[in-house]
Amino acid sequence: MSLKNIYFILVRPQLGENIGSVARALKNFNIKHLRIVNPRCSWPNQKALATSVGAKDVLKSTVIYNSVEKSIEDLDIIFASSSRIRKVNKKIISVTSLKDKFKKGRKIGILFGPEASGLSNDEISCADYLVKIPNNEKFSSLNLSHSAIIFCFVLFQKFSKNKVVYKTGYKSSIAKKSEVNKFLNFIIKGLDRKGFLQPNHKRKSMIRNINNIFHRLNLSEQEIRILLGIFTTLNEYNNKS
Repeated sequence: MSLKNIYFILVRPQLGENIGSVARALKNFNIKHLRIVNPRCSWPNQKALATSVGAKDVLKSTVIYNSVEKSIEDLDIIFASSSRIRKVNKKIISVTSLKDKFKKGRKIGILFGPEASGLSNDEISCADYLVKIPNNEKFSSLNLSHSAIIFCFVLFQKFSKNKVVYKTGYKSSIAKKSEVNKFLNFIIKGLDRKGFLQPNHKRKSMIRNINNIFHRLNLSEQEIRILLGIFTTLNEYNNKS
């Protein structure tokens, strides 16, 4: 089972912009299959192409169907997205539980209804599960593409084989403690000259607090150089004025 076996099916979508945004969401999370049942906007749709940005390939491979039954006949398990609890004899699950319902080798279809009304009970009748996104009960209706991208994210998490680790491109190494201490000694000497570390009986605790601040920051070598430059410049400016 993989993302290649996932099919998003938009039933009677009304706006080309939303279709394009759904295509973009699919490509963001490496899902390739989009199907549309009886689009209420013209098709192909220029607004859909415009909002899809870099996902035009998803739109160009989209298959159009004239019924929900035709759109799912080659699939094995069908999930229907719903923003409200229906009075139907269906198992209702949270989108966060979606990943627990997959079986190896099965082809999965996920139905989304039109923006204004959602799926009809007749359209839901062909689904194995109803899927709800937990949200504000007093304002539960989501934009079509927003709903789709939440499903995409859950599915991507399920099928991502590698643990994602992000590394910054920042080059400078963490400053050695000796470099931090050299910087701190420079600051403390300057503060002593200005009479900041007074009264004398508080000097030790004030220095301790200053040490705690700068050792806690995990400063890089470059940042230490920048701070030294800043304080040196300020010191020179004060001496001239």
